[in-house]
Amino acid sequence: MLVSVYLLAVLASTGVEGAFTVGTDSSNVRVRENEGADLTCKPSADFGSTPRVEWKFNVLNAQRFVVFDGKPTESYANRVELLNNGVRFNKVTRGDNGEYECEVSGNNNFGKVIVKLTVLVPVGAPVCNIPTSVTTDGKAILRCSDKVGSPPPNYKWYKGDTLLPEDPKKFPNFKNSTYRINPINGNLEFSPVTKADSGAYYCEAVNSAGPAKRCKAVRMEVEDVNTGGIVAAVIVSLLLVALLIGGLWYANKKGYLPTRSESKPKPSVIYQPPSSRGGEEEEDVSIHLCLLSVPFFHNPDDSILSFH
Repeated sequence: MLVSVYLLAVLASTGVEGAFTVGTDSSNVRVRENEGADLTCKPSADFGSTPRVEWKFNVLNAQRFVVFDGKPTESYANRVELLNNGVRFNKVTRGDNGEYECEVSGNNNFGKVIVKLTVLVPVGAPVCNIPTSVTTDGKAILRCSDKVGSPPPNYKWYKGDTLLPEDPKKFPNFKNSTYRINPINGNLEFSPVTKADSGAYYCEAVNSAGPAKRCKAVRMEVEDVNTGGIVAAVIVSLLLVALLIGGLWYANKKGYLPTRSESKPKPSVIYQPPSSRGGEEEEDVSIHLCLLSVPFFHNPDDSILSFH
C-alpha cells in the first residue's frame, strides 16, 4: 500500500501522467463577424522550452497553413498575430468558419489540439420555392434556403398562421397529415398530396446569431386530375390525324400530288476504234451515224425512202 502511494506521488511530481499533451482554453470559440477572436494552444513542458508550433485550417477536406515556421502565412499576415499561447484574429469573416489544428513538436514527440471557430452571422430573408398548383395523389416539395446565416439555420414551415410540427403523428390535429419536414435542408414534402393540403405556406429560418426571418407566403392549390380534359385532348389528336390521312388520300386520288416521272432508257453507245484507213473510214462512220439519227418513213406505194 505504501509502495503504491509512493509511486503515485512520484508520477504526479514528474508529470508523467500528462506527458506531451496539448490543451486549449476553449475548444469552441464563437464570435460575431468583423470582431476579434483568440485561439489558444498550450503544450506541456515536456516538449521543451521552444517547441515547434504550427496552425492549420481544415477546409474542404484539405488543410491550409495559418502559421508556419514561426510566423503567419501570406494570406493571414495582415489579420493574424502570434500570442504566447495561440493566435489572434484581428477581424473574422464567415469564411473563417471551421476547425483549426494546433500542432506541437519537440523532444522527438508530437501532439495537437483542435479548436472550432464559429463566426456568428444572422440569417437573411430565406428564399422559398413553393408550387402554386399540384395534382392530388402526386408529390409536392416546398423548398426553403438561406445562404447568409452562420451557423447554418434551422427551418420551420407554417400553413397560414399555424406552425407545422416536425412530427405530425404526435399531434391529434395533424395525425392524418402526409407531409415530412427536414429542418436542416428546409424541405417540406407532401407524398401523396391531398386537397386538404391546399393553403398559403411560408418558411422561417433561424440561428443563434440573430432573429428569425421568413419568406413571403405563397398559396398552393391542390386539384384533381382533369380526366375529361385528357380524354378530349386524345380525341382531338386522333381526329386531326384522321383528317390529315384523309386529305392526303383525296389529293392523291384527284392527282393533286406529284407522280413519279418515268425514266427513259439511255441510248447505248458503242465505241468503235478508228480504222487503219484513216480519214475515209471516219467519214463513213460519221455518215452512218447521221443516217441512223435521221427519222425516215417507208411509202408503201413506192420503194423510195423518205427522210424527214
